[in-house]
Amino acid sequence: MVEKKEGARLKNHNTFGIEATCRCLYTFQNREDLEQLHREGVFDGKWDVLSGGSNILFTGDYDGVLLHPAPGNIEVSGKGGDTVLVRADAGVEWDRFVEYCVDNGYWGAENLSYIPGYVGASPVQNIGAYGSEAKDIIESVELFCVGNASRMVLAAEHCGFGYRSSIFKTTLRGKAIITAVNFRLSTVPSPKLGYGDLRDSVEALGGPTLVNIRQAVTAIRKSKLPEPAELGNAGSFFKNPVVDEKIAATLKKEYPEMPVYPSTEPGLVKLAAGWLIDKAGWKGRSLGPAAVHDRQALVLVNLGGATGRDILALADAVKEAVFGRFGVRLESEVNVY
Repeated sequence: MVEKKEGARLKNHNTFGIEATCRCLYTFQNREDLEQLHREGVFDGKWDVLSGGSNILFTGDYDGVLLHPAPGNIEVSGKGGDTVLVRADAGVEWDRFVEYCVDNGYWGAENLSYIPGYVGASPVQNIGAYGSEAKDIIESVELFCVGNASRMVLAAEHCGFGYRSSIFKTTLRGKAIITAVNFRLSTVPSPKLGYGDLRDSVEALGGPTLVNIRQAVTAIRKSKLPEPAELGNAGSFFKNPVVDEKIAATLKKEYPEMPVYPSTEPGLVKLAAGWLIDKAGWKGRSLGPAAVHDRQALVLVNLGGATGRDILALADAVKEAVFGRFGVRLESEVNVY
């Protein structure tokens, strides 16, 4: 059943805690609800999907319709050999899904513990952490196609997954709504402990079990990232820049301590945006009511009463400082409205 709110306030629908409104907010349960909205002409005007609001920055009121998925279900949809298929509705909180996998002994999602947001947003951003990405476990994505109000299931290989990117941010943006995601998990232990701080934390807990990995990832993230209820934020505001190996080598000569990570693209490597921001002198600094977090420079925070434009002004200042120091352009990970 569709719930409709006209002139809805959005402060509690975005983790930055920005004051904004939209013309109308519709909360939908399933594909049938979307079909109803399609018949009513809701998609004829300006619209977008608002999931958990953990990767969004409102710089003003949204003059259109926002569609919000209601809390959904998780279920095992198939088993075979060492493989388990799990289907989760778009409105399921992501960390609830990870908890479900860990509790049931399903490997693959544990490194993605404590990431905010909903399951439906995970393919859009191809969320990732500690050497894992959503694309590693996504089997397919269920969609509502707005043009003809039809259902489509898109296999992972057709989703155009890249670093914090997918076809849902490009070709299919404004054309399809994710209603559920199907995941392929394993009952065979397959720990990914390539990051030193994670490996050390897991060993300190007694070794690489699902529970220990989830506990370690959660503890590390809590130690570095502020709680949105205390300091409004959207997690990592910037992507780690991907640059040519030659550029990285030149920078490495000048800054031997600079972290460099492999990229999936040949001839390119990934730099640590947080390190670049710190060395550019912005870690812990504020610009009005917006600030760069003092424990994780990737995170921009609302100190209280900040507008979206305040956050955006800070982001622009950080980008310019990093470019001026290193000649590297940072790209925002957060969607700006």
